[in-house]
Amino acid sequence: MDETGKQTTLWASVRDALEADLAAGHYAPGDKLPSEAQLAARFCANRHTVRRALASLAEAGIVHARRGAGVFVTARPTRYRIGRRTRFHQNLHAAGMHPEKRHVRLETRPSDMREAQALGLEPGAPVHVWEGVSVADGTPIALFRSVFCATRFPELKEAIAQTHSVTAALARCGLDDYTRRETRLSVSIADAIKARHLMLDPGAPLLRSVGINVDAQGRPVEYGRTWFAGARVELVVADE
Repeated sequence: MDETGKQTTLWASVRDALEADLAAGHYAPGDKLPSEAQLAARFCANRHTVRRALASLAEAGIVHARRGAGVFVTARPTRYRIGRRTRFHQNLHAAGMHPEKRHVRLETRPSDMREAQALGLEPGAPVHVWEGVSVADGTPIALFRSVFCATRFPELKEAIAQTHSVTAALARCGLDDYTRRETRLSVSIADAIKARHLMLDPGAPLLRSVGINVDAQGRPVEYGRTWFAGARVELVVADE
């Protein structure tokens, strides 16, 4: 019975018990909950009942399911600042989180039309391309692709491989500062590949950022595209 005297259904009791566990801090944001089988055994219920309880928590935004991985406690969105100086590691440290960048691809190849136009190059000019996953406290929050002029920065690819940081790698190549000239934001959805990298379901909402960074003379340095996991990031656009 609940405090109104009405009988509480089993699935609601399971939901309330799990919500109490979360409120007590038994599971932290990002933690994986026990499996349906484990929860069914704990609450002496069938899996359908457990599934309904988890669905109710998901509707409230308290947990979320990852296909093939399980059900996880929803983490608070990462505040990510986009301004004249957008720096991944600084952003995450400022949010009290541990930053990490995982390599997906690092290569030198001819530029395509869009890359050449953004960087002020002739189509087909050589560029360094770095693709990877941005991670906050172990959770993927974005998939990125950064493109640089290979002729201007011949040692950049090796520097990125060693530092895993655009800022540090450019500093090694003699460029100590750069700023954001423009940022364009749009909404897209995760295809199968992006979903895999970001540990999302295909079709999950993404925030797409396209930016161009320039040096003090206004020459393009980096052409970047980033796909943020929509539910995990809060973009903050700043003047500075």
